[in-house]
Amino acid sequence: MVERYRRPSHARAIWQLTNTLLPYLFVWYLMARAVTVSYWLMLPLAVIAAGLRVRIFIFMHDCGHGSFLRSQRANSIIGWIAGLLTYTPFQHWSWEHAIHHRTSGNLNRRGHGDIWTMTVEEYLASPAWRRAAYRFLRNPLVLLVIAPTVQFVLLERFPSSQAGRRERLSVLLTNLGLLLLAIALCELIGFRSWLLIEVTLMLLAGAAGVWLFYVQHQFAEVYWVRNDDWDYTDAALTGSSFYNLPGILRWFSGNIGFHHIHHLSPQIPNYHLRRCHDAEPRFRKVPTLTLLTSFRSATLRLWDEQRQRLIGFRLLKNLRPG
Repeated sequence: MVERYRRPSHARAIWQLTNTLLPYLFVWYLMARAVTVSYWLMLPLAVIAAGLRVRIFIFMHDCGHGSFLRSQRANSIIGWIAGLLTYTPFQHWSWEHAIHHRTSGNLNRRGHGDIWTMTVEEYLASPAWRRAAYRFLRNPLVLLVIAPTVQFVLLERFPSSQAGRRERLSVLLTNLGLLLLAIALCELIGFRSWLLIEVTLMLLAGAAGVWLFYVQHQFAEVYWVRNDDWDYTDAALTGSSFYNLPGILRWFSGNIGFHHIHHLSPQIPNYHLRRCHDAEPRFRKVPTLTLLTSFRSATLRLWDEQRQRLIGFRLLKNLRPG
């Protein structure tokens, strides 16, 4: 069903780079001019730039799967540049993300590239400090504002203890590139202007990116099973949502809302995902969220293994372990 959509298109990829990177650089320049007049004059431009940064991140994501361009060398180059613009070490992130694809929906292999999710029994059996920490980290303000900033500004600066030489080098080179880029921009526009722009972009783009990832794997009837029952195709088609966004948001998010297709076949580039979804009637039966219905996911916190669904904390009073 999906084989014919796996072949990258140089023309589509180059056009995406052109219609995204050039506007991003231009809007960033306008922000640098506007912030010297007023932060509030700069803020509307930052919303546009943050959307473009999310789209650039999707390009890096595709390059990590080797799906954006036919040449793997070109994927590596574009991926590294896109990673620099999004504060992400390309090879290191791609390595961790590949683990996410191999373990998504597997309760026995949580903790790799996913959002911390406890089962009801695990939560009720945990000490008070662990339950408090879990509630804190699953709070929407923390999850969408604080966590993305900590992740991309701090945690991405250090390699995993399990990372290989190439992945560690990726972190080192990205950190060096970010330092040199920050020094150059501070020389051009001043430290205060650079800091205001980058902090604003980090908060906006980080929140949008984490929200996209969150709702694509955190909805009421999502797929979570134990090792023996785990199936790759089921995890893709029922453990990843189709986030049916309005056209403009679909463009800024690089079609990542067709997440069921992406998990079924990560080799499909973002610019082929919609055509693949529309061509096969089976894909219309996958879990579907709209912009409005997706907000309910923000209230879901724990996986109830007995009922096979995510639930909110308010239902805990009716539940007991075992």
